[in-house]
Amino acid sequence: MLCFVVALAASGQEKKRKPSAYNQQKQNKEDEKFLEKQWWLGFKAGPNLSKAHVVKTYSIIAPTNYEASTIGKKYDNFNLVGAQATIEVSFYFKRFLFSFQPTYQNSRFAYSNSFVWSSESDLTNRVELNFEQEQKLDHAILPLIIKYDIYGNRLRPYVQLGAYSAILINATKSVTSSGIDNAAGGENVFQNEPIIVGAKDLFAKSYWGLLGGLGVNYNLGNNVRLNLDIMYKYGMSNISSTENRYGSDRLSGVGDAMDDLTLDNLSVSIGCLFPMRFLSSGFKSLDH
Repeated sequence: MLCFVVALAASGQEKKRKPSAYNQQKQNKEDEKFLEKQWWLGFKAGPNLSKAHVVKTYSIIAPTNYEASTIGKKYDNFNLVGAQATIEVSFYFKRFLFSFQPTYQNSRFAYSNSFVWSSESDLTNRVELNFEQEQKLDHAILPLIIKYDIYGNRLRPYVQLGAYSAILINATKSVTSSGIDNAAGGENVFQNEPIIVGAKDLFAKSYWGLLGGLGVNYNLGNNVRLNLDIMYKYGMSNISSTENRYGSDRLSGVGDAMDDLTLDNLSVSIGCLFPMRFLSSGFKSLDH
């Protein structure tokens, strides 16, 4: 009789556990279905480096007795550090993430060139001028990006591709000139004060390009992701103004004219992302 009572009680407990396990399994499926879609909002910032590609070169000075290539501009690529700050709005669906990331980007690049005047009868009677030009550009970058989570749970690496449009906000240009003057019979080394001018009219109002990169998200476990993002922007259109190439009298006076250029940019950003959809106040969406 006692064995019968114990077996009956055990059977009743089993019947009670089965619905609980079933409900839990059903709840897990609903959670996973919910997590297939997610909105993310975040912020990131970091440094960048730029590279200018010359499409066609221009100059104020045209040499008559030597090759023009000897006075050509020499560009310093990936040498000057700029910065960017980004607001990210992204929609996640089954490992794919569709992202809009409006960005304020400050980029810098520089080039140099030299001119030499000398007497044909006396080569020591010569004047050498050296010019260093630095450009600082501020753009509003409007990219559309597709990301793909490769694998992982707490640590999630991803690849990304997209396209962007850049709208010019401001631009400045500084020119530093130095040289050696031997024309007076002795060697006179000099350096002039930099010329700093607003150069917004010398650049195109907008340009566009393609982008790609890698990154990784780290799940903190409290519904927040830390983000490390590496992105390369490849410019596809001219950043220089073809209409105002010779529009600055001060720059023309030192022999400078903007080349036709496209601009590449390599950026590294660190930030954080916050999910916009939750199942409950205690649910950690990144645990699944």
